[in-house]
This record gives sequence, structure tokens and C-alpha cells, in this order.
Amino acid sequence: MDVGTMEIQVQRMYRFETDRPLKAFADIVINDALLIKGVRVMDGKKGLFVSMPREQAKDKKWYDTVRCLTQEIRDRISETVLSAYKEE
Repeated sequence: MDVGTMEIQVQRMYRFETDRPLKAFADIVINDALLIKGVRVMDGKKGLFVSMPREQAKDKKWYDTVRCLTQEIRDRISETVLSAYKEE
């Protein structure tokens, strides 16, 4: 699939006004066909970044529930989510 033709929209942005690293949760829609809830905007040592949804397993480790299979799609999602976060 050509990532250039993929349409990514931020459906909702849930901001947090705290000093903690978690700055927001976002729900994104891809090609009006796939909804991904719980994408996180985090503030790290190198600035803001996007983290995909995760859940904690019985072994107490955290595992991604959604993975990007290419760096190109990950970059597109990050750009879209961070742009929406900065606009609000």
C-alpha cells in the first residue's frame, strides 16, 4: 500500500495539563475504515513523541496492541498526531 495515499485523521484529542510525561491521548482514523484508540502523546528527553496503544499482560510487562509495520507509516501517524496536538 502506498503510504502517500493513506488518509490519517485525528478524531479526538484528550489533553492533560500536568507536569507528567503523558500529555494527551488521541483517537485516529485511517482511510475512514480503521479506528485506533489510545495513541499517546508523550514528552520525553528529546521532546514530544507518539506512542502506540499498549496493555499490561499478566507478567506485568507492557505490550503494544497496535504496531506499525513500516517506519514510513509510523512517521506519518506521528506527524499527524503531533500536528493536531500543537494546533489545539
